Amino acid sequence: MSEPAALVFEERRFSLPQLDALAGGLAATLAKGGVIAGQRVAVMASNRPEFVGALRAIWLLDATAVLISPAWKRDEVDHALALTDPAHAVGDHPVLAGLMPMLHLDEPIAPGEPLAGRPPPDADAVLVFSSGTTGPPKAVRHTHAALHEAVRHWRDALVLTRRDRIQVATPPSHILGLLNILTALCTGASARLHPRFDIDRMLHHIENDRITVEMAVAPIALAIASHPELESYDLSSLRYIIWGATPVSPSVAETVTRRTGVGWVPAYGTTELPVIACNPLQGARLDSVGRPVPGVDLRVVALETDQPVGPGEVGEIQARSMSLMAGYLPAEATAEAMRDGWYRTGDVGWLDSEGWLRITDRLKEMIKVRGFQVAPAEIETVLHGHPAVKDCAVFGVPDGINGEAIVAAVAARGPVNAAALTARVDERLASYKRLSRVVFVDDIPRLPSGKVLRRVLKETYGCTSDG
Repeated sequence: MSEPAALVFEERRFSLPQLDALAGGLAATLAKGGVIAGQRVAVMASNRPEFVGALRAIWLLDATAVLISPAWKRDEVDHALALTDPAHAVGDHPVLAGLMPMLHLDEPIAPGEPLAGRPPPDADAVLVFSSGTTGPPKAVRHTHAALHEAVRHWRDALVLTRRDRIQVATPPSHILGLLNILTALCTGASARLHPRFDIDRMLHHIENDRITVEMAVAPIALAIASHPELESYDLSSLRYIIWGATPVSPSVAETVTRRTGVGWVPAYGTTELPVIACNPLQGARLDSVGRPVPGVDLRVVALETDQPVGPGEVGEIQARSMSLMAGYLPAEATAEAMRDGWYRTGDVGWLDSEGWLRITDRLKEMIKVRGFQVAPAEIETVLHGHPAVKDCAVFGVPDGINGEAIVAAVAARGPVNAAALTARVDERLASYKRLSRVVFVDDIPRLPSGKVLRRVLKETYGCTSDG
């Protein structure tokens, strides 16, 4: 009887022993190239099985993987290399190959014997990069012990077993893609890795592979909801769809459920602390990211005083856990993010009396209008409810003595004008949340995780408001 597939990529299938052989071969090649314990190895690769093999190979050598997004350009990669100072490189990307000697993953690698030994739990396993929505990305250090805890939290929260089949279309260099791959491998579940996100291929494989758990960030959720032939696919194998990385857009989620019968499980994590909260599989709700998972402590502190607040009061969300990062590079950034063992998420929200967590916005993205704090996500929810709005993002621009004015960037799927959208917000929200301007765009700039690049919008449309 053949070994079950642990990883599937297009027509290629890998059992765990085959993945071990791939990792062993890559480890032998890297060792021959001079990689030794304690060094950092840059990894910049497309979604492919060899990425998984390279990661495991680096760990077999007690080295640390520096995961660089394949979407990054030369200046961004330059910044990452200067920050992390890797001694070696492996991947398939010409940008990295142009900056330092790189073992190319297209080169033939002879299968190798799995190496014995295990890295120390407190050694750095990976350096992953924070999203960088407000500035240059920081490198986040995760030890093997912390990653192990994060995987356990994710497996338990999703009640994953070896009978599950998942697929990963987000980059494995990002914490969500990495977490999903590692959790599937540790659980014995099967994971299909996609070279890139393609909505038709994703739906095809849910039907053909009988995928049981689908992971969706905002762009994937939007693509599912707006697919013209969604009903023609058999999605009955899905136990649920995860919504992560950004606040849920209820209208999008409800459209998917109405058209497919599949429910959602919202969850919440960050690069620094991969799993913070998750909805229960039964009784999940769209207005909350769930309750803190066992092993994670949560609190909300006042924005002005940093003192804990009671249920229903809005403040910054803070968390602590064994799965928390070991710190940032540059190291001096760590002190700003940590306080007495608590990680300051930079997210604003509140806990109710039963421990359900709501996220209202990002601290750095709150818009300050005449002394009021305005959450972009609140206005975006109102705009998403308009049938002609395909996607949107709200941000602040300088507005003299008023502080900031509110601008909405809107990608429309049908005819709509600025006056109608402004009136919709006026009808539903307080007067200080009024839109100053609406700009129509083809697409909202987002990271692969779905997070809006408000910095890009501010740079493009950041002139002072005209009223």
